[in-house]
Amino acid sequence: MKETVVSGIRPTGQLHLGNYFGAVTNFVKMQYDYNCYFFIADLHSLTTHPTPQDLHGYVRHVLVEYLACGINPEETTIYIQSDVPEVAELYLYLNMNAYMGELERSTSFKDKVRSQPDNVNAGLLTYPTLMAADILIHKATKVPVGKDQEQHLEFTRTFGNRFNRLYNSDYFPEAFAFNYSQNLVKVPGLDGNGKMSKSSGDSNCIYLADSPEIIRKKLSRAVTDSGPTEENQVKPEAIQNLFDLMKIVSPADTLKHFDELYNKMAIRYGDFKKQLAEDMIVFNTPIRERIEDLSKDSAYLRQVAKHGALKARESAQKTIKEVRELIGFKSF
Repeated sequence: MKETVVSGIRPTGQLHLGNYFGAVTNFVKMQYDYNCYFFIADLHSLTTHPTPQDLHGYVRHVLVEYLACGINPEETTIYIQSDVPEVAELYLYLNMNAYMGELERSTSFKDKVRSQPDNVNAGLLTYPTLMAADILIHKATKVPVGKDQEQHLEFTRTFGNRFNRLYNSDYFPEAFAFNYSQNLVKVPGLDGNGKMSKSSGDSNCIYLADSPEIIRKKLSRAVTDSGPTEENQVKPEAIQNLFDLMKIVSPADTLKHFDELYNKMAIRYGDFKKQLAEDMIVFNTPIRERIEDLSKDSAYLRQVAKHGALKARESAQKTIKEVRELIGFKSF
């Protein structure tokens, strides 16, 4: 039996190179080695109150882009969270045994209270419970998450183990963080600070669906400095970020050429950014073209979503049936 892996992504917009190298490329590889459930977390996104039009559009974007990147619906289960009502049912049961104090200690909840004091809703408080339901509904043991999500996985283990103790069973297994690749790729943004992130604005990201014109425009505006002041100096963060991007999308001899120019104080940032833009366009074009083709095929997208929901519900219904029996819900 293959181990079960679960991972979800909130539909908050288009996928960018950071999402692609940080997660999706590993999903494409692991779908052949594990029993994978990849879902689009539209229930989670309701904490930010998207409009119906935006919500549907963003869900569609993620579905299209998952498929365009190589996630195969015949090899894995791709589904939309709200298509599996058993998740919401398990969420309710877990909430009955989740305590106010522990939920209020969640780092992500405290961050949201500070950043959006006018929208501190119950969904934010119980976010870890819904995440636990996503994982436990398929009895997953591996969850690809970053450092910022590890506390949520601790909550998942807490809620699963608490259920087991309350109902005198060993029903739910423990789930742990999982890095499929030992060489995780961190993709920097274009603003000179840290990783590529939608929260820093569209100009910080190269989206998988970006046209060549948009990529050239974004790269031309990427943050640089006035140039090196001595040979072989350590590159400042903003410059190193651009070299790190070139390392990801450009041939090795191109990277070496511009690195040597930098070390000799002969680099021209305009030429460097133009080359980086063209290499990024070459890399991005096959994915962008698949996104454009899939976006036109609504019938296929409906088929994938329906097929994924059926597969996910088969697993989820089995779990809910057994959970209800353990709790004591019985028919007369």
